[in-house]
Amino acid sequence: MTIRTGVETAVSDEGLFIPLIDFSHFLHGTAEEKQACAKAIVSGFRDAGFIYLKNHGIPEETVKDLFQKSAEFFKRSQCQKESLAWYSARANRGYSTFGREKTTRLTSKLDVDTLREKSPDLKESFEIGRSDDPEYPNLWPDKFDDAGAKFKMNMEAFFQTGDKMHIQLMQAIAMGLGIQEDWFDKYCKTADNTLRLLHYPGARKEVLGTGDDDEAAQGGNEKKTKAVRAGAHTDYGTITLLFQDNAGGLQVRSPSGAYVDATPIPGTIVVNAGDLLARWSNDQIKSTEHRVVKPPSHPVVVHGEDGQTEEWYPARYSCVYFCNPDFTSFIEAIPGTYGGDKGERKYPGVKCEDYMVDRLQSTYA
Repeated sequence: MTIRTGVETAVSDEGLFIPLIDFSHFLHGTAEEKQACAKAIVSGFRDAGFIYLKNHGIPEETVKDLFQKSAEFFKRSQCQKESLAWYSARANRGYSTFGREKTTRLTSKLDVDTLREKSPDLKESFEIGRSDDPEYPNLWPDKFDDAGAKFKMNMEAFFQTGDKMHIQLMQAIAMGLGIQEDWFDKYCKTADNTLRLLHYPGARKEVLGTGDDDEAAQGGNEKKTKAVRAGAHTDYGTITLLFQDNAGGLQVRSPSGAYVDATPIPGTIVVNAGDLLARWSNDQIKSTEHRVVKPPSHPVVVHGEDGQTEEWYPARYSCVYFCNPDFTSFIEAIPGTYGGDKGERKYPGVKCEDYMVDRLQSTYA
């Protein structure tokens, strides 16, 4: 019998291969197809740290509505948005205005603050956590109008959708690693995840950079540089589900060190492994640097009332679901990822909450 692999090519450049995987093979396939899909997912994370998923089970209309509600939120007045401001690293909830967050691979808050001044991230965001946390409530625009109430309802529903997929993917990763399929389930009971809405505004050609300026700034260049939409960084948690529009600009670092475009593919989710999963897997899984810079498409020529023309890159929207273990979980190397020819444990155990809060505290102004 021929086993369908469901694996195609999403990205292949500069030694970087990111697979496009048919996730329905894991969700609804035969036992053999399910196993093959799980192995393909882990192989993608081992080699690239990134995969694309199609037939993932989240309806297109659900994603379309998510983007629509996100765009409507960011069109609100700055006063309304600021009243919902992000308030702590432990909570990780609320609105962040332009320039407040700086994504980078740096970990020192002083270094991050210095880089933020030289090469700001040109974006605004809104963070949503689980709704049943009594100590750290979400901030909602439902107090403003009926549209805000509908926004809250839709985002709470999508949060649950993301958590369901989080558990499914962790089960696939467990199977691909050769451990019991439900091994991660006990670490994923409370949905300590984050749904992030992102708006990267339209920008003039001379303002938005390639990301090379960001690299130079990290190297000590004192000159104020062009902005990027999100500086080069790795994600902090286990896996990240990225829903992106067709604007482009996401790039992934290849084995050669060059950044490669992760071109949007309609109907897919881009999934990448984060630092905590790399640590948990004793580095069998890779957390790969990525960034959002000016898109590969040509800017649009805009004619002003004075007859002058400017070149602009259009706005970009994305919705990101960051997945984490329960914050109370103690994370240490997964059985089977160390010992014998696999070597010793590379990292000491860590409480998930301590790890995540420490990483977030250095990111925000």
